[in-house]
Amino acid sequence: MSQYVITINRSFGSGGKTVGRLLAERLSIPYYDRDLIRLASEDSGINVRLFGQADETARVSLFKRYGREYGRSVIPPGSDEFTSNDNLFNIQAKIIRELAEQESCIIVGRCADHVLHGQPRLLRVFVHAPMDFRIHEVETRYGLSRKDAVREIEKIDRARAQYYRYYTGKDWNDARNYDLCINSAALGFDRTTEAVIAHLKVRLS
Repeated sequence: MSQYVITINRSFGSGGKTVGRLLAERLSIPYYDRDLIRLASEDSGINVRLFGQADETARVSLFKRYGREYGRSVIPPGSDEFTSNDNLFNIQAKIIRELAEQESCIIVGRCADHVLHGQPRLLRVFVHAPMDFRIHEVETRYGLSRKDAVREIEKIDRARAQYYRYYTGKDWNDARNYDLCINSAALGFDRTTEAVIAHLKVRLS
């Protein structure tokens, strides 16, 4: 297969990261998640800590218009807005587009599906799972009680949904935003990975 990009959005506890790493391993292509923060920091000279603080969160304001064209232009150094959350997003979007131009890769989160929308040879995936499955995964992975696992799932899903709506104007879990939505609980992580690869091959044929 020639160059392509797979973007993955995921509900917390659904194993979207696990599927992303399995895809990268089986397709022998790079996997980008929090690496994007480091790359954006190196590119801009902005402390990586600031990117970490803004990562997949959005301060939603009643005075902020959803769906503004973010990710298209980076504010230059010297501006008061250079280290704003909005410009940090713009810098990460710039890195995402550059990676997509340079190589086949997996990109998790950070509205990459929106940033790359319209690009040829792009597969936009959303990984989800029923709440009971996700609770068990979070309990097991992080050693949390059921009550704390539910609280963490709800908090992180809410933050991801707000972040996505803030920068795209769209609903994060709307199937119309993706080429493939897949229930990882129904298939398991290995077969979910196989299903994504099969869909990719059809899409690129």
